[in-house]
Amino acid sequence: MKNMLNFKNYTAEELQAILDLAADMKKDPGKYAHSLEGKKLYTLFEKTSTRTFLSFTTGITEMGGSYFNQLWRDSNFVLGEPVSEIKYVCRNVDIIMARLIKNETVELFGRNVSVPFINGCDNSYHPCQILADMLTVIEKFGTLDVKLMYIGAKNNVFNSLVEFFSKMGKGTLYGLTPLTNDTVCGKDFYDAGIASGHYVDIDPSTSMDDIKALVKEMDVLYTDTWLDMEFFNDPAYQERKAELMRMMMPYQLNSDFIGDSKAIVFHDMPMHVGFEISEEIERKHMETILDQAENRRHAEKAVMYTLLNS
Repeated sequence: MKNMLNFKNYTAEELQAILDLAADMKKDPGKYAHSLEGKKLYTLFEKTSTRTFLSFTTGITEMGGSYFNQLWRDSNFVLGEPVSEIKYVCRNVDIIMARLIKNETVELFGRNVSVPFINGCDNSYHPCQILADMLTVIEKFGTLDVKLMYIGAKNNVFNSLVEFFSKMGKGTLYGLTPLTNDTVCGKDFYDAGIASGHYVDIDPSTSMDDIKALVKEMDVLYTDTWLDMEFFNDPAYQERKAELMRMMMPYQLNSDFIGDSKAIVFHDMPMHVGFEISEEIERKHMETILDQAENRRHAEKAVMYTLLNS
């Protein structure tokens, strides 16, 4: 039995097979309409969600399965001994997806499940998002051999991008990440990515002229929220919000920053328009961003199918 906590235990060939399957599922969904008939998915949410909930639940039903959703706060995970709760859930369903806050909790699930487990996002990794992103890259360019610049924080999305590019050995990820979030990856993680030759760390002290020159070379410009979604509108968070804006606003994806670059724009959503991305750029690239978001469903269908048939 295999889980998907991150990409550590996957080969490049296995990840490519998932992407190929996702592309086929998107092209011919009818072929897979009964492929998971009778299978039951349990979804557990400690973090807020739109795309993760909708993509997994519509995905399993499109393949003939069913789902059972629970919020963390409504479950006995908040009260009981977690290992016994995990083992109980596994007695009732065929596969589990959880969107949790701490990577440590994800690892706890991974060690104790008896059915396949998927990390729907934690503070360190977001593997399903990156599979959707790379499915979109293949659709737009026909290859993974692209130059992608990520502008934002060293966070869960960025960590999974580093992991993916390093693992696949194709294309180059450029990280413009003045901000580092609290993750469990550690400095060695990024050093290993750089050593792979497929991740370039851009020094935040690099001049804006040099950064804009590099932007012109990119195929994809990718940004993410710079602010913690759960605290974006919290009055107690406003001082930290102002501090982050002073640090990050020079790198906003706007017409001045992008210039005449031909790059397409990615954003994993939800977007804070006027912060990490301008309204003009959001509107111009909205169809691509929605393609990227829709591909969560197709990528996750491929992950569920693969795990339940391995």
